[in-house]
Amino acid sequence: MSSTSSPLVNTAPTQERILVIYTGGTIGMQQHVEGLTPGGNFSERMATALSQLPLAHQHAIPAYDVVSYTSLIDSSAATPLTWQQLAKDIANQLTLYRGFVVVHGTDTLSWTAASLAYQLQGLDRPVVLTGAMHPLETANCDALDNLYGALRFAASAELREVAIFFANRLLRGSRAIKQHSEALNAFTSPSYPLIGERVGDDFIYYPSRGLAYQQRGAPRFELSDYQCVANGEIIRIVLWPGISLWQVASLLNDSRVKGALFQLWGSGNIPNTPGLLDIIAKASGEGKLLAAISQCPQGSIHLGAYAAGHGLAEAGLLSGENMTPEAAFTKLVHLLAQPLSIDKQRERFLTPLVGER
Repeated sequence: MSSTSSPLVNTAPTQERILVIYTGGTIGMQQHVEGLTPGGNFSERMATALSQLPLAHQHAIPAYDVVSYTSLIDSSAATPLTWQQLAKDIANQLTLYRGFVVVHGTDTLSWTAASLAYQLQGLDRPVVLTGAMHPLETANCDALDNLYGALRFAASAELREVAIFFANRLLRGSRAIKQHSEALNAFTSPSYPLIGERVGDDFIYYPSRGLAYQQRGAPRFELSDYQCVANGEIIRIVLWPGISLWQVASLLNDSRVKGALFQLWGSGNIPNTPGLLDIIAKASGEGKLLAAISQCPQGSIHLGAYAAGHGLAEAGLLSGENMTPEAAFTKLVHLLAQPLSIDKQRERFLTPLVGER
């Protein structure tokens, strides 16, 4: 990573500053003949953009430093190893900064946020992810407001968790999804209220909705090595009408698979295909960590509430209740990367760790 200090505010002690980690994404891209491509010099470009804000807003910007990854990534190419590197970088700098802003591509921003939440459990300061639907230099785009808002919330002494700031809204990182491929308010939190928002010139944090209010205790980061789960060892099976037994079996029976996230219909229903429960039970009996959520973006699953879902819990499928796909999948990754017994993994999956369920 390369590091630079902001030319706007560069006199504050390090412990009073925000660290901005630029990983890539649309926000930092620049227009070339062949189209949008990753752009460098993000620190200077960010400072130039922030200098266009009204003076009152400029004076409210906390002191900050910027580090840029040497190899910028398109977030669609992110892997569990990307999440691991980010968590490690934040942990290494934790006591040197009052808060962190991660500038990230929007495609997998919510996946990274969920993963960071599990790795940085017990966080005692803000980690705020943001990005933009348009590059920083685009006229009247969302990038400037998103950066400004992320910096403001990253300086909050009350916010003590991983969050996403986007389109004037602060979302819990382990509760957010990307809901739109074009709209500026691309992210939402379908099963949990906003934990903060910008209203006019005010940045309002709601402590009673925050993780620090619900869970207390010293940080207990879990910086596991994700290499063992970075090559497809956890799979995702989204049901569709006509899904066949052989298709599910070919995935679950693969010896390389260590876990699976099922996305079921409605409140937890599956087709009445003979043998399907047996395939799930066999995989669970082999020690594979299996969990389920609904395909519906809102609401929870209730395994066994309908006859079409009867037997799933007995077969070893764990209920993800109202967890997002991002939170459920990254939790499987996180648990399977640790040297835990299968019983402990199952217990921890069913336990709220970072307000994800």
